Amino acid sequence: MHTRTDLAIERYLDTEDGAGVRHSICRDGSLEISEVEILTADAAKRMGKEKGKYITLSDEALGDTVMDEEKRRALAEALAEKVEALLPIDGCVLVVGLGNRQITADALGSRTVEKMLVTRHMAENQSAPLADFRSVCAVSPGVLGITGIETAEMVRGVVEKVHPCAVIAVDALAAREAKRIGTVLQVTDTGICPGSGVGNHRVGLQKSTLGVPVIAVGVPMVVYASTIARDALSYLVEELALPGEEQEQAVDGMVGRVTEKCLGELVVTPRDVDELVGRVASVVALGINMALQKHLGAEDILFLTNDHI
Repeated sequence: MHTRTDLAIERYLDTEDGAGVRHSICRDGSLEISEVEILTADAAKRMGKEKGKYITLSDEALGDTVMDEEKRRALAEALAEKVEALLPIDGCVLVVGLGNRQITADALGSRTVEKMLVTRHMAENQSAPLADFRSVCAVSPGVLGITGIETAEMVRGVVEKVHPCAVIAVDALAAREAKRIGTVLQVTDTGICPGSGVGNHRVGLQKSTLGVPVIAVGVPMVVYASTIARDALSYLVEELALPGEEQEQAVDGMVGRVTEKCLGELVVTPRDVDELVGRVASVVALGINMALQKHLGAEDILFLTNDHI
């Protein structure tokens, strides 16, 4: 049974069979960069993820309110490098902020879009100061329960009208481990299925549905209570010193009883999630803006977007 997570690195670490998957990892100070590339259909089925590249940027200090400005900018620069490598060289890019802006833990996409440097509306002005700017537009389509329109349908309509060369979709994710909430950025070239992390599967935003490459950038903001319960019960069972197979069966049985009667589909998010989402949105927006407007430095982008980091 797959653990409930949107992070490919967690799926990889939980999978005993690594056939058809390439994994690499490197460190730069406190920043850890790992890449999981799913190469075969069998590996994709086994991991429950699409074939493609999943790049994870991890720095536990991102979740700390006292993380210094230099580290946040270094993380944004690393994100910019990874996003830029997946983008077509030229052409308009559409940035889509997914999620429900009325639910704080799900508002990362819309909060990021608010900080994007959009330039498409200035395309007709070909004066010298604007010549180096890449055409960028952004939209935050909301969720089906509020709009009555599938997110993929709305984004497809915008793509058909705007004709971007690529789409960058930003969304909040679900993690397997609580320590990864707000501290991990995942970049993938496989697109994204809105709501999949909390079991609300919608039509995916992928090249097959939109007709253009889709780069997904996500940060985990929630974890299932059942996974926390499973970890706690695993520690308890370990204390009983049962054989390995009996341990697994005992944990599965207890988790089943606890989640069915008490937790259900409960998801958990940090108490200071509002501040966390705002902080992470600034880092993600800066990284994407730097990838799109390569001639601008971090200070220029923050000034033009009236943001701080």
